[in-house]
Amino acid sequence: MALIAQVITSFLATGAFGIIFNAPKETLVKCGLIGMGGWVIYYLLESYTGNAVFATLSATVFIAVLSQELAKFYKTPVIIFSVAGIIPLVPGGLAYDAMRNFVENDYNSAIGLAAKVLMIAGAIAFGLVFSEVINQVIRKIRQNKVRT
Repeated sequence: MALIAQVITSFLATGAFGIIFNAPKETLVKCGLIGMGGWVIYYLLESYTGNAVFATLSATVFIAVLSQELAKFYKTPVIIFSVAGIIPLVPGGLAYDAMRNFVENDYNSAIGLAAKVLMIAGAIAFGLVFSEVINQVIRKIRQNKVRT
């Protein structure tokens, strides 16, 4: 039951951000599905392994690779799908908790939370870059097959 609530909420949040991001109307459902898929991967991996950084990296690579493929298929910019898709993964709540702990002079908790926020944000950035590398390698392989 909890997974169904996570799926519905992540779909609605990603689609709503697509509206705020001014994505074309025909891509809103696709943006919602990409964000939902990424969140399901994150949710399942994080609950299975307990490692939020690994779960975020895996979900981000999934989102970015799928965004690139959909952008090619629908002839739209990749950023429409990828930015909307990673919104559920952004550690905004953790960043808030870190800053609140700094303000409350609980520096030990604040530094731990801030480090986790930085690792998750780094995993998002690394996942987006890594998927672009995967895309470039696949493109080179396809070009070499066409030439031979």
